[in-house]
This record gives sequence, structure tokens and C-alpha cells, in this order.
Amino acid sequence: MKFSEMPYTRPDPEEIIAQMKELIERLKNAESYAEARAVFLEWEEKSKVYDTAATLVFVRQSIDTRDEFYNAEKDFWDEIGPELEEYQQAWLDALLASPFRRDFEAEFGNLLFLNAEIARKTFSPAIIEDMQKENELTSEYDNLIASAQVPFEGGVYTLSQLEPFQDDPDDKRRLAAWKAKGQWYKDNQPQLDRIYDDLVKLRDGMGRKLGYDGYTELGYYRMERNCYTKDDVEKFRAAVQKYLVPVADSILRAQAKRIHRPYPLSFADASLEFRSGNPRPVGTPDDILEQGRKFYDALSPETSEFFRTMLDEELLDVLSTEGKQAGGYCTELSLYERPFIFANFNGTKGDVEVVTHEAGHAFAGWMNRKRVPNAYTSPTAEACEVHSMSMEFFGWKNAEGFFGPDARKFLYSHLAGALTFIPYGTMVDHFQHIVYEHPELTPAERHAEWKRLTGIYMPWMKLDGEIPFYSDGEAWQRQLHIYDIPFYYIDYCLAQTVALSFWAKIQKDPEDAWKHYMAYTEQGGSRTFVELLKHADLISPFDEECLKEVSFTAKQWLESFDMTGIE
Repeated sequence: MKFSEMPYTRPDPEEIIAQMKELIERLKNAESYAEARAVFLEWEEKSKVYDTAATLVFVRQSIDTRDEFYNAEKDFWDEIGPELEEYQQAWLDALLASPFRRDFEAEFGNLLFLNAEIARKTFSPAIIEDMQKENELTSEYDNLIASAQVPFEGGVYTLSQLEPFQDDPDDKRRLAAWKAKGQWYKDNQPQLDRIYDDLVKLRDGMGRKLGYDGYTELGYYRMERNCYTKDDVEKFRAAVQKYLVPVADSILRAQAKRIHRPYPLSFADASLEFRSGNPRPVGTPDDILEQGRKFYDALSPETSEFFRTMLDEELLDVLSTEGKQAGGYCTELSLYERPFIFANFNGTKGDVEVVTHEAGHAFAGWMNRKRVPNAYTSPTAEACEVHSMSMEFFGWKNAEGFFGPDARKFLYSHLAGALTFIPYGTMVDHFQHIVYEHPELTPAERHAEWKRLTGIYMPWMKLDGEIPFYSDGEAWQRQLHIYDIPFYYIDYCLAQTVALSFWAKIQKDPEDAWKHYMAYTEQGGSRTFVELLKHADLISPFDEECLKEVSFTAKQWLESFDMTGIE
């Protein structure tokens, strides 16, 4: 079935609740494991129906945020979702109390119960209205970003459509594009400040209602952190400052010399990697997707079947269109055992990274689409990002097909970007910890904290107010994760560290690297992040030596890269 053919009908909330109540009582009253197991599997199937309905609404509304029907349906799910959470929690309580728990663990593993214990710590009926308000505020932010219309050079562009101008080789044009986008954010800053201030205070209150000292502990539970702590994250941040910030700084100093611009770099100059222009993919969006097919056909039989299905069944929506939500994502349509990829192609190298990054997520879901329970289809967020970021490096195999004459530029740019991203992503995480530890901060004080952290994690950036919003220490407001999914961003940094380990393996033996990748991916979400790595014979990013080693190896590769013919 093609995506456009997947039906959607709004379910009756009373009917959903009645079914949930019935299944909960049947699980409580089960007299044998066979009976309890049958109820468990029925719950799994019913959940797929409702989860897929909600996902269809989420995807179709994000494709066109002006669609009145799906806007109304998203409002419906934003309201009903938190109410259904009460019964989801009751189900988990019944499962945890089941006299057949050992039988469930023997068949499905104990992670099901570990995650259930964590989920119990994230909810109380006392926060249902707060969760609904949170959904309302994040939707307001998402819709505001999607509605952006930025005047530039006689035209009007969405934020995504403006990006190709932001790395234009012409210094004046590039700077003008950054100023135009920055001015849009600046003009809308009162609304951005108000939304985030409301979210921070709301989430802080939610944490306190659940008995925590603010939001941070609740935020960790909501991210399902099941194998590492805040202390582990702090140690990782320290290792990033120690090993990676100096490497990233050397990369940006070399870039400044290469493009003949002063160091530290402005935001506009930091976006130009080569004087002759950044690497651009060749051809149309259809051409890029066709190159994706060739890449996955050559990579393995499993990836070939997967990507051909994605193309045949309309499971990619990648054009940047008016009214479309910003960014990109991969999600699951569990009832149909299919992933879906959403993106905004804009003619930059990011288009190719969608075909590898988001498809890395989708391939992992595809490989585990029949897992029971459905929660084991995907692991926790940082483990999922390993699938995607590592697949980007396997994509080097088809660099010529994707980038043509810019292939060598891309190889350098991609590795350099991976190294310089981790300090930024770690800064995002550090910033959020400060914000939720001090919810009383004013918007101006939050901006000041971001500016201070930029000096620690990104010393190559010039903060002088030349570019509205960006060079005033306010650029965090463009990072939707900060608004929508608190504490998510460190997951990218942990995963990028593991992905760099895969990159090193690929340089030595691509076939062996792919075996490790499949060993990691085939586990789905059946183990914790640290256990997934261990069972695939990979080093944990919480081991300081991991970050130290990949930083050194990648730096050597970049410094020895033959730049002949690249300007």
C-alpha cells in the first residue's frame, strides 16, 4: 500500500479507553501465562492501530501545516494523547505486577520491564493538563517556524529554501542571506521568547508535581535513559572540551585561511567551507533518490529491498514546499510495518545526508519491523542515531554518484563537519541543563548563557552583533529540539562518536565495518545502548579513550587529505 492510500479516520476516544480498560482487567485476571501472553499480544496489535493513526496525522500535518483538516486532527491527538497516557500507565502497572513476569522476561527479555519502570516515573494524572499545554506550545513553535516567509533578493523564501544562499561563495550575498534569516528570527523573537519561557516553567512545574527537584530528572526519564546518568553525560562533555574542541578549532582555523576570511569567523563565513563553494549534489531530487537506490542496491541485499520499497510505496516526502514544517525526520507506521522519511531538499549536501541519515533510521526500523513487542523495533534515541550517522559514512562509497566533481570536497566536508558538530551538540545539551536547573532565568539571561557557552565550545565563532539574532547569542532558538524534545541533543553527540568509530573501521576494512553495523542494527531495541555496543564489539562513547582516539585519527586524515585542485 502506498502512503497516499493509507486511510485515516479519527477514532472514538471513549472506544479506545474502553478497549484499554478491558485489556488491563484481562491481564490482571489472567490465570495462566498463555492467557496473559494472548492479552499482551492483543494490546500490541490494538496499539499499532492507534499509534499509526496518530502518526499519519503527524506526518500529513507536517507536510502542510496549512491543511485545516489535519491541523484539527493534530489538535485532537495533542489533547487525547495525554489522557490516554493514564491508561498506558495502568497497563504498565498491571504488567509489572503480573505473576507471570518471569515468563514474560524469559520470552521477551527484561528490558521491557526496565523501561516500564522508567515510564511509570514520567506520569501522573496530575500533569495531564500540563502535557496538553506542552503539546499546544510545541505546536505553536513548529507552526511559527513553518510559516516563515523571508524576503530576499526580490523573492520570498521559507527558512529551508533560504539555506543555499547562506553558503554562497559570494561574500556579500552570503552575508545578506544570513542577515535576512536572522532578521526574521529577530522580528519574531518576542513570540519565541514567550513560548520557551512558558515551556520551561511548565516543565519545571511538571517535574515538581511528580516529586522531582525540577525538570531535569523527569526529562531524563522521558528520554528513557536506562543505562547512563547525568554524571556520565557531564564526563562526556568534559572529554569533548578536552579532546574535540581543540581539533574542531584547528579545522575552522584552516577553513578561515582557505576561504581568505578573518578568524574568528562570522556565522556567514563559517558556513563557507571552500572558496569555490561548498559541495553540491548533482541533479534533481529525483536524481538524488535514484543515486540512493544505486547505493543501497550495491551495499547489501537487505538495503536494496528496503530502499526500493521506500521509493515504490511513496514513503519519502523530501521536497521543500510552502507551509511545510522545517527539518527532517524518520518515523514508523507500525500497522503497515513501514518507516516514513520527511525532509526538505534545498540543493545542499544535506539532501544527500537525508538519503543516508534518515534512511539509516528507516533501515533499522525495516530490519526490526516484525519484532515483538513493538517497542523493540527501535532502541533509545542515542542508539537510533548510531544507525543514521554511521550510514552517512557508508554513503562515501557512492560519493561520486551523489556529488560528481564535488565528491572530494564532500569527503573532507563530511568528516570535518562530524568533528565540529559534536562541540555544538554538546553545547546544546549543556545549555538545557543550565536552563532547567535555573528556570527563573529571564530570556535575556538565557541568551547570555548561550553566548558564554559559545566561547567555550565554539571559540572560532565571532559574536559581535553584525548578523541579527545569530551573532547576538540567540541562535539556540532555531534549534527545534530545544523547544520540542528537551535533552535529546546529546544523543546525536554520543552517536556521532560511535559513527566516527565506524568511519575508522570503514577506512581499514569496509566489509568488516558493515558486519559490525549489521550486528548492531539487527538487535533492534532489545538491549540498552551500552549493551547494543558491547554485543556488536563497539567501544562506548562514555569511555574517554573512544573520543580521544577518533579525534586523533580523524584529525590526521584531514591534515593529510590531498587538497590539490580544490579551491
